[in-house]
Amino acid sequence: MLDEVERWLADRSWSAADRPLDQLLERKRAAGTTVSVVLPALDEEATVGQIVEVIRRDLIEGLAVPLVDELVVVDSGSTDRTAEVAAKAGARVVHRDAILPRIPALPGKGEVLWRSLLATTGDVVCFVDADLRDFSSSFVSGIVGPLLTEPQVQFVKAMYDRPLGDAPGQGGRVTELVARPLLNLHWPQLAGFVQPLGGEYAVRRSLLERLPFPVGYGVELGLLVDALHTVGLDALAQVDVGVRLHRHQDGQALGRMAAAIYRTAQLRLSRGHLVRPELTQFERGPDGFVPRTYAVDTEERPPMAEIKEYAGRRVA
Repeated sequence: MLDEVERWLADRSWSAADRPLDQLLERKRAAGTTVSVVLPALDEEATVGQIVEVIRRDLIEGLAVPLVDELVVVDSGSTDRTAEVAAKAGARVVHRDAILPRIPALPGKGEVLWRSLLATTGDVVCFVDADLRDFSSSFVSGIVGPLLTEPQVQFVKAMYDRPLGDAPGQGGRVTELVARPLLNLHWPQLAGFVQPLGGEYAVRRSLLERLPFPVGYGVELGLLVDALHTVGLDALAQVDVGVRLHRHQDGQALGRMAAAIYRTAQLRLSRGHLVRPELTQFERGPDGFVPRTYAVDTEERPPMAEIKEYAGRRVA
């Protein structure tokens, strides 16, 4: 590990318990910083309501100065009751297609996160996946905390243990098999991140609006790498929030995720010749193995600061 990374681990890795809520509220009040929490959601009726309820109970209601000023669920085309459950729990629900309708929406998580910048106004934007179980509000307060107390910090990732069934620490298979090797080999300054692909992170809007967004699974790696090049390692941090429980993808879904992440990395390593953006997987059918070929996410959205509707909102 680079000496720079060892120093970063000592200086920029914290625990959620390091910053009590009272301290964060005092800093927020003094600075006038506003915080938006965004939950990207696709068919998450089983979990999204509880996450919204916990955030409202612990970080909004009953506080003289709420930690969270805006709680938005961006529905990316759910066919279940996700939108209804989220709204009933107290979130503002916006459909992905209703944001920036001039540009037809593409499928993918990164697309939803990119569009959410137009649907929110907070100085700090905190992303939280909508499939978490046994959710704790420290997932939000923990990663927002350094942005309220450390002026030089601009991007904070959550770190946590990810059990796989009853096996502790065995989740995050794509992280261990794809993302971590890529980062260690090509961006060794990022080798200290425990969960580089985690969906829980908080970022200053002033940085987010300057970054391109891969529309699919590569969004977390793309944002992290581009943030490093834009503001430097000392502006990045991570906070331990405990344990993350969520549903796990099957092996073939993980393969497609891995291909998209590799593609995102490859785009950043070279803007010349690109790998073929397709992945063939095999499923056993009645007559043997059947090949299924999938397109790998290749689209990226430009920095939001370049979108005229966003620029117009800032002028207004």
